Amino acid sequence: MPTFSLLVCDDSNMARKQLLRALPADWPVTVSQASHGQEALELLRTQHFDLLLLDLTMPVLDGYGVLTAIRAEGLQCPVIVVSGDVQDEALRRVTELGALAFLKKPAEPALLQETLQRLGLLTVTGGALAPASLSEPQVTFRDAFREVINVAMGRAAALLARVLGVFVQLPVPNVNILEVGELHMALIDAQQGDRLTAVCQGYIGGGICGEALLLFHDSEVADMARLMQRHEHDYQPMEMLLDMSSVVIGACLSGIAEQINVKFSQGHPQILGEHASIDELIRLNQQRWRKTLAVEVSYSIEGHDIHFDLLLLFTEDSVPLLTHKLAYLMG
Repeated sequence: MPTFSLLVCDDSNMARKQLLRALPADWPVTVSQASHGQEALELLRTQHFDLLLLDLTMPVLDGYGVLTAIRAEGLQCPVIVVSGDVQDEALRRVTELGALAFLKKPAEPALLQETLQRLGLLTVTGGALAPASLSEPQVTFRDAFREVINVAMGRAAALLARVLGVFVQLPVPNVNILEVGELHMALIDAQQGDRLTAVCQGYIGGGICGEALLLFHDSEVADMARLMQRHEHDYQPMEMLLDMSSVVIGACLSGIAEQINVKFSQGHPQILGEHASIDELIRLNQQRWRKTLAVEVSYSIEGHDIHFDLLLLFTEDSVPLLTHKLAYLMG
C-alpha cells in the first residue's frame, strides 16, 4: 500500500518538530519539510503531496501567499493551516483562500487526528511509521523560545483585534541575547526618526523576570485613540496607551506562561518616557538592561498607518531557567 505524502511548511524547527510528534503514530506517511512558503511552492510544483500543513507567519512568502499561489496555479493539494495567528479574520481569510481546516498552535494530537479523519485524509493500517520518514529537525533554545513567543503574540493580536475591531498584521518575532549597546541599536531601528512614548511593565514568575516595553510613535497616538473609540475632546492619550498596553502585554505574557507552565505576576504599567528619544530611554535604564534576552515584536494595524513595537526584556539570570522550562520541547 502506498504511503501518504505530507508536506509540512513552517519557518520554525520547533513548530515542525511539534507537528511531526502530533501525527498519528500508526499513520503510514512520508514527510517533506519546507522552511518558508516559497520553498513549499517549489516542492508543490514538482512533486505530488496528499496534504500540506501550512503556517501563516513566515519570511520570504507567508501562508496567505502560498494559498493564493496554489489557487492561481491550479496546484492540487489539500491544505490545513496550523498557525499561532488565531484572529477570527485570519480564519475567515484562509478559508476563503481554500484551506480545508484551521488548527491553532501548538496542534493537539487528538484534534489533528480528528481533523484528518473528518476530511477523509487519515488511512490507518496498524503498522508503525518508518523511522526514516520522520526526520525531526534539531531545535535550539532560540528556535524553541521564538516559537513560544510566536504563539503568545498571536493570542495577544487576537485579543487586540477584537478590542479594536481591526486585523493585526504579525511579523516573525526576533529573539536575541543583547548587550545594552546592541539593544540601543535595536531600539534606534524601532524609532524610525519619530519620538516615542514607552509603556513599561515588570513581570516575575518561577524565578523568571523582566520588563515588557511597548513603544508608541507619537505621530500615531491620536489614530490609536480613535480606534479605542475615544473622542478627541475627552480622551487622555496616556490613559489610552496604558489601557492598550495592558491588553497587549497581559495577553502575550499569559500566552508565554501557559506554554512554559509558570504564573507571572505583573506590576502596574508605567509611562517610561513621554515624547522621549531612544537615547534618553537607554540612558535612564542602562543599568537594568545591561545584558538581556530581548524579544521584539512589531505589530501593525491593517488599513491604518499604525505600528507599535513590543519588547520583552528578560534578565540574564532568567535564561538558564527558561532553558530548563523549554528543555522538554527541545528534546
